[in-house]
Parts: sequence; C-alpha cells; structure tokens
Amino acid sequence: MKTTPRIFSGIKPTGHLTLGNYLGALRQWVAADRTPESALFCVVDLHALTVEHEPARVRRLSRQAATLFLAAGLDPQRCTLFVQSHVDEHTRLAYLLECTATDGELRRMIQYREKAAKAQVSGEGVRLSLLTYPVLMAADILAYEAQEVPVGEDQRQHVELTRDLAVRFNQRYGHTFTVPKATLPAVAARVMDLQDPMSKMGKSHESGAGIVYLLDEPGVVRKKVMRAVTDSGDDGVVYDRDSRPGVANLLDILAACTGGDPAVLADGYSGYGALKRDVADAVVEVLRPLQERHAELAGDPAEVEKVLREGAERARQLARPVVDRAYRAIGLLEP
Repeated sequence: MKTTPRIFSGIKPTGHLTLGNYLGALRQWVAADRTPESALFCVVDLHALTVEHEPARVRRLSRQAATLFLAAGLDPQRCTLFVQSHVDEHTRLAYLLECTATDGELRRMIQYREKAAKAQVSGEGVRLSLLTYPVLMAADILAYEAQEVPVGEDQRQHVELTRDLAVRFNQRYGHTFTVPKATLPAVAARVMDLQDPMSKMGKSHESGAGIVYLLDEPGVVRKKVMRAVTDSGDDGVVYDRDSRPGVANLLDILAACTGGDPAVLADGYSGYGALKRDVADAVVEVLRPLQERHAELAGDPAEVEKVLREGAERARQLARPVVDRAYRAIGLLEP
C-alpha cells in the first residue's frame, strides 16, 4: 500500500499575515487534506526572535496567525497545528545540526545576506540567530521525518540546506533523517509587493501600501490594488515577469484567485484599469470567508488554545523518537 508523504511547513509571526501567505502557503496546506500524522503546520515563533521585536507583539501575532490558520480552513482533525516553541525537540535538534552545518554555507544564504545588510544599515547589529536560523528551520523539518515541505519560492534555498544537512548527518553517523523536498504552488508561489513588484509581499515591511493583509477590509483591499504599480509600455496587457513585473504580479494574483492561467488571462484585457478592478474583486471574494471565520474564532480564544495545546502534544510524540535517535547517533549518552 502506498503511504501518504508527510508534510511540514510553518509561518513566522513577524507581522500580520498577507495575501502572499495565503496564496503561497495556507491555501496549499488546506488543499493537502491529509491526517494529523501526515500534515504538520506550525507558527514558527522562535524564528521571530532573530530580529528586533516587541515580546507582546510576537505573542499577539502568534495567536492571530494560529487563528488565521484555522480560519483559512485547516482542520485539526486532518492536520497537526501547533506553535514551535511549545515543542522542545526543535531546539534540541537545532544544536546537533549546528554541529553539522558550516559557517560558509550559512553565510551564503540569500535571506541572511539581505537581512544582515539591512540590520547593519539601521545600526541594530546582526544577531547570531539570524545566521543560524536556517539550521533551526532544518530542525523543524527533520524532527518530523517530513518528506515534503510546502514553501514559497524564497524558502527553497533553506529547504536545499535542510536536504544537505540530512544527507551529511546520515553519512557521518548512520541513517537518521528522511531527506525532504520543497513543493511549490503552480501559480503565485511568490506574490510581490503591489508598490514594488521586484520585492516579495512581506509581513514586516515598514510601509503597508503595497501589501494586502488577510484582515484588510474590502475597501482597503480595493484601494491598494487600484494603486498597484504597473509598467510602462503601449502594447497592452502582457504577461512577462522580466519586462512587465507589475502587470505579471497582478495576473499571477488573479490566476491564483480564479484558477486561471496568467498568460491566457492577459489576452482578455486591453487596459490596466479593468485588470485591477477584476483583481480587486477576486481578492475580496477570496478573503471574505476567511475573514468571517476569523471573526468567529477570535470570539472563542479558548478553542484556539485547545487546538494548539493538543497539536503540540501530538507533535511532541512524533518528534521525540527522531530527536532521541539523532542524539544517540551523534554520540551522546542516553539520560
């Protein structure tokens, strides 16, 4: 009998969740429709500590993210939903993987180089955890013997590092970890900022003008989409990521919301105004049921906490044998 591949993925509570988080991750998770043992989804709150942060805000955003996971359609009867810091096995395994990774390969991570440059410019300094957080991400994945990791395009490099660390550990200390692979959605794998289509629609951008947040009201969504940056050119609406990134981003969003093909959709428009109106309508309709369900769940925080508590216990039971096995393999005495 063919077994269902186990999947694991998570989202950092560094800001309010965005349309990019939904189209590139949450909706893909919901579509997996598996079992609690084969699908694990996590609020990776420890990753939020790699940069300057307010403790109360991290707690608030962690609760909000978990509530949005449920509002998006994740069913705790069909997946395991939990908070990373509630399961100690993540940090237990991270140190072993730090002893497996090299300084050079971590410094080559694109996100580290980009975020470190920004931190240096701002004068905040670069936290060591910013350098090592891809190793913690590897621990998040390897602790559960995940075979597939649904991620956005920007996280593909970190999954490749996870694969490298798993193979290296297995070669040095005996087979211990399952080697995972990244899986990407067909469209909108990386939703771009509406005001800066060369940059990802990120949760923690200082300006939210180009970011559609999952809890934005319909009027706010429409205003942001209608003000989206498009591209110069007199050849109409053309789908070309390289030369027309603004229009391509709008078409990608429309395709992801409606199930169409962005290149085919482009043929139906002669101007940007109609395209923007259709994108705004599609986004509002996609977010409507999520926002309604979020309002219901936010009124019953005890239920959300119960889901997270039960999810952490289930996750702990799955991860502990794997991490204990890694401790034995690397040469540590059993307690």
